[in-house]
Amino acid sequence: VQLQASGGGLVQAGGSLRLSCVASGTIGGIGTMAWYRQAPGTQRELVASITSGASSNYAESVKGRFTISRVNVKNTVYLQMNSLKPEDTAVYYCNVDEIYRGKFWGQGTLVTVSS
Repeated sequence: VQLQASGGGLVQAGGSLRLSCVASGTIGGIGTMAWYRQAPGTQRELVASITSGASSNYAESVKGRFTISRVNVKNTVYLQMNSLKPEDTAVYYCNVDEIYRGKFWGQGTLVTVSS
């Protein structure tokens, strides 16, 4: 399973970005899809996750600003990020749980929010 993340970039505080992550390869089925982030000098943290039944979960720091969604037929997960803050600056990683092969990570996409 390969994951290709895209959509990162430089944005001013208060702006928006939409991240995408597409899973490809031999896929029997996908369970939970998630976005994590890691800022310099910090541990990777869960930002948002969404189950195959579309139940979502968010870190407190992004609730009300970020929205995770998925399109199952496209094996794609999105993260819509609004009202971005400088503290959202990080490398964002997608994570996908392939039901037969386990969890896979994408390569990361950098989000930089300027003040």
